[in-house]
Amino acid sequence: MAERSTAAVDVADTSGEEPLTAKAGKATDDGAKAEEVSGREKDAEGTDEERAAAIEAQPPELHSGHKLARRYRLEECVTRLDGFSSWRAVDEKLRRAVGVHILPADHPRGRPVLSAARSSALLGDPRFVQVLDAVEENDLVYVVHEWLPDATELTTVLANGPLEPHDAYQLVSQVSQAMAAAHREGLSHLRITPGSVLRTESGQYRIRGLAVMAALRGITCEHPQRTDTEAIGALLYSALTQRWPYENDAHGLTGLPKGVGLIAPDQVRAGVHRGLSELAMRALINDGATASRQEQPCTTPEELAKAVAAMPRIRPPETSFATPPPYQRTGYQQGNYRQPSARPAQAGHATQPVASPPPPLQSRTGRALKWSVSALLIAALGLGSWQLADTLLKREKDRDDPANSQPSSGSAKKSQGKPIKIVEAGEYYPDGQPQHANQARDTIDGNPSTYWGSRGYREGPDLNPAFKKGVGLVYDLGSKQQISGASIGLHNTGAYTIVTLYAADSLSPSQPLSSMRRLGTDKTSGSSAKVKLKQAKARYVVVWITAMPYAPGDGYSSAGYRQGVTEVSFTS
Repeated sequence: MAERSTAAVDVADTSGEEPLTAKAGKATDDGAKAEEVSGREKDAEGTDEERAAAIEAQPPELHSGHKLARRYRLEECVTRLDGFSSWRAVDEKLRRAVGVHILPADHPRGRPVLSAARSSALLGDPRFVQVLDAVEENDLVYVVHEWLPDATELTTVLANGPLEPHDAYQLVSQVSQAMAAAHREGLSHLRITPGSVLRTESGQYRIRGLAVMAALRGITCEHPQRTDTEAIGALLYSALTQRWPYENDAHGLTGLPKGVGLIAPDQVRAGVHRGLSELAMRALINDGATASRQEQPCTTPEELAKAVAAMPRIRPPETSFATPPPYQRTGYQQGNYRQPSARPAQAGHATQPVASPPPPLQSRTGRALKWSVSALLIAALGLGSWQLADTLLKREKDRDDPANSQPSSGSAKKSQGKPIKIVEAGEYYPDGQPQHANQARDTIDGNPSTYWGSRGYREGPDLNPAFKKGVGLVYDLGSKQQISGASIGLHNTGAYTIVTLYAADSLSPSQPLSSMRRLGTDKTSGSSAKVKLKQAKARYVVVWITAMPYAPGDGYSSAGYRQGVTEVSFTS
């Protein structure tokens, strides 16, 4: 359910929250009738005429497993309202989760949604959840967007309590800067709520539904910049107080007491950062300056971003470490096992006399025992010297006889094997979908720090044959060689990797495996795969990987099941 909450678009929210927009009732540019909204009235979902027309424009019956464009497989419906639906889906071409909004082509909001989605996609700002596709075909209009399973809605975050001052500072800073960039390109959101802001595991905030969310609900506005600024102020207010800054409850948050009006966050909850409290009021009260300080209100995201930048930077809280318990000494350390401390002796305690060692053996029996022990020691030394001399003589004899040393040298050479020179390397992809073909030669360059890497997959360690049977490389040894073993260096460890070698007829990347001869396989969780071969003779060898361990994201690739090959060598 956590994954669902992070990807579903908040287009079906009818929780009755106070809208944050100014009055509007004009038609949009494409002729779709706009939703009338007011800053102090309940958010209606379009006019009755428009909603009736939307309900009549019902899409064809869709179900889990249905495919769009032979590519997007619908998995779970997360919203169904006013003739449109939102789904969690799978992009089977790129093997990743996506979100999809679907409307009938004759839906009154179809064209505004297409226009909004395409405009949002052109922005390309990573601070927003990206629109990946916007298509009208087969009597349907659908918009495909990113799905972020590792992100959490701000609604869920605030359910656990208000944010720390540093986190709230980051929230208002990132969201205001992102919306300022969007408004510079002529785009507005008009529905920024705790459900439309996501926080990733790295602490970054992403905004979803830019322009699209308002188009799906038929919302338009005369003052979009002021509307979005007030919405950001409501986010900051909620983050500081865990309360919704209006009288009615919304987004899982309790509203303010009725009849009190809008009061500053630091008057709602003790310990609120004073500067952030005043900033929230400057964004929310757009009819004049705040009561506490004569600061001008922020009416645009650009002004709000500048006000945040002018504040003294709020540092993150210092990491606190628990004090370890005091070290408990053992009984040996508390006693007289170690040297006694140099403390003066207390009165009333006599100093203990030191016991003298026993006298040496002076009797007749003692002298006889000493002579017996000495004789035994001399005999042992003589026996050891004789055995040492005998061993040295045998080694000298073996050194002089070359026949004795020849078999051991031959066996050592045989166990090590002779390396086979690799002439060429290429990627092997019989399904026509290469991974990183330009990196294939990095596996024979003699540098373990360079490698060929596969893409990451969500299922593993064993690859799903329905999507990908395997990934591999093919090598040219120059001529037919007798191969006794192969070593494949692996970049990622953990779980397990399965590597199988095949004898191919050419360096072709598309020769089917069914036409090749299987040479050997190895399953390992370490940093290299060792494949021992018996009576294998080939010129072209395919290294085929069918299972890969899980690897976290590294800045270049996202987390998933993937593997890399560092260096490959063959021995005869």
